[in-house]
Amino acid sequence: MPVIALTQEMGSLAKDVALRLAEVGGLAEMRNEVVDNVAGRMQVPASLVRRLREGKAGFVERLSTDKEQVALFTAEELFAQAVRGNVVLRGWGATVLLRPVSHVVRVRVTRPFEQRVAWLMEHLGTDDRDAAESEVRRSDNAHAQRMNAQFGVTWGDPLLYDMVLNTDRLSVDSCADMILQLARRPEFQETADSRATLEGLALSAHVRAALKANESTSNVDVQIESRNGRVTLNGIVVNEHEKAEAERVASGVAGIGKVDNQLHLMKVTRKFTYAKT
Repeated sequence: MPVIALTQEMGSLAKDVALRLAEVGGLAEMRNEVVDNVAGRMQVPASLVRRLREGKAGFVERLSTDKEQVALFTAEELFAQAVRGNVVLRGWGATVLLRPVSHVVRVRVTRPFEQRVAWLMEHLGTDDRDAAESEVRRSDNAHAQRMNAQFGVTWGDPLLYDMVLNTDRLSVDSCADMILQLARRPEFQETADSRATLEGLALSAHVRAALKANESTSNVDVQIESRNGRVTLNGIVVNEHEKAEAERVASGVAGIGKVDNQLHLMKVTRKFTYAKT
């Protein structure tokens, strides 16, 4: 069950490559579904999620929207789609989130800046090159900032990908064919271990999102590790109530008896005294 993660770069023709992959490879192509599901979880318009991801949200929107919640719900959705398999995931940090899973093919689809600007001008039906250049740069900067802030990586680093394709040199059909050929190679076949890794990451993402969505645990920041359906919670919490609530919420996802609660209580190691003045 191939899982292919593509980058999303304005004017790169990544969307065309994804659609062609889905057509000739018999795969599902997921992008808008991620937006819709994340927006539904947050009870906000899908257009708001798109503006946030594209760096187009206004000051008030950025200030009033929980960006961590967007990131966690997005990760949860991407992992869920990857577990189902037979899918092309485009954008949303999929190439980085799925990096630990050996059977996932991670591809950057790119194109020279001038070609991307020309694509946008044609797409918008405009001859204003300066405006088109500004929009492509704005989009690139938004991608770079988000990838660095969320994952601590440099957007465009070739080491993040298994393959980098230049659509100025390769046709959409050629790109799709090369990606499918790579996906058929032994290195990218699903194994019991790679499946377990993916399912563990998906379960951890599900628990992390559940903790964020629950009012009593929304501010809990702990480490979550999952393997073979079991979840381990590590880290420091404020009190016994927070520890118990974290286990309760995690158990609601993984199942009763499948959570190893290794959380520790915060200790006051220093007392402050106030001298009279």
